[in-house]
Amino acid sequence: MSFAKEFKEFALKGNLIDMAVAFVMGAAFGKVVSGFIDGLFMPIVGKITAGVDFQSLKFMLSEAQYDAAGKLISAEASIKYGQFITIFIDFLLVAFCMFLLIKAMNKMKAKEENKVLAPPVPTKEEVLLTEIRDLLKK
Repeated sequence: MSFAKEFKEFALKGNLIDMAVAFVMGAAFGKVVSGFIDGLFMPIVGKITAGVDFQSLKFMLSEAQYDAAGKLISAEASIKYGQFITIFIDFLLVAFCMFLLIKAMNKMKAKEENKVLAPPVPTKEEVLLTEIRDLLKK
């Protein structure tokens, strides 16, 4: 089997395509959650915490340095822990939403498996044959 043919079979397998679709959907879902957090959630948290904007929270190591003409000599050095807090909350919400989604999918799968695993209702002939078999055993 040639390399090209082998690669084509690998690339067109359902699992690989499903994984690619899931990756794209996950990235889009992450953007939706980030938009929710940046646009709705964090402003509410900021309002509750007396107007604190978490994105702007930082620990200054050194201020930016400018010369007399206003040209930047050296940029500020800071630890942006507020940005980390926002990203961490973003991660927690994405993880929680994914947990709920997987939980719902597993619940739906379990219902389908229970339907499949339920024994079929015996026909009238099977019931009659079972009764005859039981009578012959006595």
